[in-house]
Amino acid sequence: MQIGAHVLRNGLFVAPMAGVTDRPFRILARRYGAGLAVSEMVSSRPELRGSRKSLLRLDHAGEPGPVSVQIAGADPAMMADAARCNVERGAQIIDINMGCPAKKVCNVSAGSALLGDEPLVARILAAVVAAVAVPVTLKIRTGPDPQRRNALRIARIAEDAGVRLLAVHGRTRACGFGGHAEYDTIAAVKAAVRIPVIANGDLETPQEARAVLERTGADGLMIGRAAFGRPWIFREIEHFLATGTELPPPAPAQIEAVVREHLEGLYALYGEEQGLRVARKHLGWYTRALPGGEGFRQSVVRIEAAARQRDAVNDYFGRLAA
Repeated sequence: MQIGAHVLRNGLFVAPMAGVTDRPFRILARRYGAGLAVSEMVSSRPELRGSRKSLLRLDHAGEPGPVSVQIAGADPAMMADAARCNVERGAQIIDINMGCPAKKVCNVSAGSALLGDEPLVARILAAVVAAVAVPVTLKIRTGPDPQRRNALRIARIAEDAGVRLLAVHGRTRACGFGGHAEYDTIAAVKAAVRIPVIANGDLETPQEARAVLERTGADGLMIGRAAFGRPWIFREIEHFLATGTELPPPAPAQIEAVVREHLEGLYALYGEEQGLRVARKHLGWYTRALPGGEGFRQSVVRIEAAARQRDAVNDYFGRLAA
């Protein structure tokens, strides 16, 4: 897989997910087989660039390249300026968000709300591509709603504008995360354009990954919710696609090592007070399939000190080992 001058390990991408795919998560996912991990969405509004949230989302210290930063907004000039600003801060790929269905994003006419205004889509893409020398990629859904699926037209607009890669979540904006991903729509998009197309939606196992590639003809896959508490899913998919055999699941001791590294990464990025709060959901995801995982999750969400959170992790995995 290649994006501009950047040659990736494979075509397995980490979906950008606000509140989840921060720097510690991206580093783990890349180590465990992801070819690219796109940053959390950052606003194109200039008054927000200096906010603590934006600065944390744009912290790429120690992260392997290429660094891909996703920007969101609805004004072409503002999006172009945001792209330039992020390249100056180290972004090597600019990704444009036209896929997020969240109300707070769509209510300001950004994210997947843009799919309902194809001329505006064209102006935004042209402005961003012209503004930066790095590759520009795009994340979309299949349309505003099932009655107005326009992914093929958006894909052609993107290709004509100079977008270098397109990721398609196989649902409309109105569908949110309900129902089933529309792999036939993704297949139609792939057949309609010459740029690489990445399939996204309902990918949870290596077997499903292979089936989706075969059904869609996509050049790669983007994994989102299936990676929660499971960054090694990228290694599992990569191995299965290459060999047709499954890797054994990680042992509790291996999971413990990942959890410890993730915790310390969160404390270092956010500070211990905020880091422990962010860590709660991850601890629940890591342990949900392990013995006593639900009880551990219920207890750890009440912990208010990082030292006690570390101790709780030690105790839980110590009991598993015993």
